[in-house]
Amino acid sequence: MFISITETPIEAKELIERTRNENAGAIVTFQGTVRRFTGELEVESLVYDSYREMAEKTIRKICEEALEKFKVLDINVIHRVGKVALTEDSIVICVASAHRKDAFSACEFVIDTIKEKAPIWKMDITSQGKKQWRD
Repeated sequence: MFISITETPIEAKELIERTRNENAGAIVTFQGTVRRFTGELEVESLVYDSYREMAEKTIRKICEEALEKFKVLDINVIHRVGKVALTEDSIVICVASAHRKDAFSACEFVIDTIKEKAPIWKMDITSQGKKQWRD
């Protein structure tokens, strides 16, 4: 298991290779990317902030729970903080398992639970330069 909060762009290929396992028949990867529109709001970029130590600890606990619950082999997560531009990844999650169903289920559980529990906050920077923290 590898968990990281980083200010640098995420290299998804490197995380996939870190997740590769000779016993895995599936590696499921989720890349959360910055999109232009959030509903009616046109976004230029996002800024993420976190309580880094607590966020890493929380994400680790979430991944440990997923490892047990879904019988997967490995889970690796990198979350970006700082300014993240359009089309860049804000989070990458890679899950390895013997079978795809477990990997998909675990990956969905991890991203949903991170969004719910991890102390990571998101600010929209609009095309007009307005800054707005998101709930």
